[in-house]
Amino acid sequence: MTDKPTTRRDLMKPVQLLGLAFIAALFAGFVTLMSMGFFQTRPADEIQRALIVGLVAAGATFIVTLVSLALLLLVVDPTKVTATVDRPLLLPKDATDATTPGAATASDAPRTDDGPAAPRA
Repeated sequence: MTDKPTTRRDLMKPVQLLGLAFIAALFAGFVTLMSMGFFQTRPADEIQRALIVGLVAAGATFIVTLVSLALLLLVVDPTKVTATVDRPLLLPKDATDATTPGAATASDAPRTDDGPAAPRA
């Protein structure tokens, strides 16, 4: 009944990365073929040129997508892949969490930047 939580490693496996890059390449190739009139009645040399440009666009998209996703995965610290995060990521580590009872909100705290600075004498 109890399922373990899905980790980032489970979500982004190499086969999934290749599949995502392949789907992006197919989309780019199809859009290129459509925009160059591959599916219309055209002379053979224009069809051949459209096919070559579509294959180049698909190949370039595949490589760029694969390299970009691989570089983004390198940003993740391997020791923290399986760790669960129970607090907001953008708050400082010593900030009180809004979910704890009695926590002060940002509007309750005194502000030091209210109004212009006092002139020096």
